Amino acid sequence: MNVSNPSRYTSPVHASARFVAQRLLLKPFVWSITNTTVLGREKLKDLSGPFVVVSNHSSHLDAPLIIGSLPRRLSRYVAAGAAADYFFDVWWRRGLTALFFNAFPVDRTGLRGKRGMATGLLDAGVPLLLFPEGTRSRTGEMGQFKPGAAALCISRDVPCLPVAIVGAAEAMPLGRALPQRGRPPIFVTFGAPMTAEDGETALQFSDRIAKEVRELVDYTMTYRANHT
Repeated sequence: MNVSNPSRYTSPVHASARFVAQRLLLKPFVWSITNTTVLGREKLKDLSGPFVVVSNHSSHLDAPLIIGSLPRRLSRYVAAGAAADYFFDVWWRRGLTALFFNAFPVDRTGLRGKRGMATGLLDAGVPLLLFPEGTRSRTGEMGQFKPGAAALCISRDVPCLPVAIVGAAEAMPLGRALPQRGRPPIFVTFGAPMTAEDGETALQFSDRIAKEVRELVDYTMTYRANHT
């Protein structure tokens, strides 16, 4: 992508095609095979402009769950970071991730070699969806956050939107092509947007974001225990 002209990512025509793909195809399908509950959407009422969504990552369901749970005004142009060595290695996966997730390639070790693309998208007003763990958890437990997403927020002066997903690892663990039968329960919880403090380094901000996501996971697990 030429970051000075990120036309595919900002095109209203492409956004209209994604609306059909996301809201009329993908979301109804995912919501029909899972029992998804969304918490914390009231925290998004003042969010606007470019931002960076970060979440724990344990399932291929995570990106469609987050995009489907965001209000349309926020999800319309969201570009999801996708592993360059998997989602961009063959033409059909590259095309599908572009259609459904407005995807751009990231290195699994962080944003090495791709940060120019990510900053270019934020400069163009495109919100990003990133998974700072770098890959799906094999155990369902949240791994260490890499600081690339926090560094982007600091360098572009944009907020971070923390999200917790609970139940996706059980519903569709590593190695499964489809979720378990019986509409397994999944919870998506939005936290309040976060901004870096004066003088805060990328590593410090990343650690604070990770702590917030862990607390959202704990809150969601308690909610699940009391409501299922």
